[in-house]
Amino acid sequence: MNAPLAARRILIMATDGFEQSELEVPLEKLEEAGAEVRVASLKEGQIEGWDDDNWGDEIDVDLLIADARAEDFDALVLPGGQINPDLLRVEEEAIALIQAFADADKPVAAICHAPWLLVEAGLAKGRNMTCYKSIRTDVANGGAQVFDKEVVVDGNIITSRCPDDLPAFCDAIIETVVRVGADA
Repeated sequence: MNAPLAARRILIMATDGFEQSELEVPLEKLEEAGAEVRVASLKEGQIEGWDDDNWGDEIDVDLLIADARAEDFDALVLPGGQINPDLLRVEEEAIALIQAFADADKPVAAICHAPWLLVEAGLAKGRNMTCYKSIRTDVANGGAQVFDKEVVVDGNIITSRCPDDLPAFCDAIIETVVRVGADA
């Protein structure tokens, strides 16, 4: 089995209302690639996903966002959905954690509505990005050049549009984590 992410630790940050597939697929693909993946949230226990037009499955939370440290992980993944990033973008600890990953030059990957978090963290300005179509103006107003592509990688910032883009999104995360590790 090919394990390009062996000995790598990746954090997924989410809260209730995350897009079900946008958390579960990266979690599965990153673990298959050999990474240890942890989920951080605003509360202990479990968080509930959003699947199509209703609440979805619950997923276990491994640690609180307040207890997560960028230095303990190799990358950060931010699932979308409309509810999840909207709740997280007003939480100072969540934004500070995103900024800490960026300040450490570690990959930060955001899909769907999660680029809202990158805007809030001040990471969109001067970047090439993509996102869900309904927030393109928000991301552009945050200073990004917005493209309608399945995945855009700008340095260590990875963005995608929607669940259909998950294969390219996951591949880009793996490639970027491997590249950053090779550069270290």
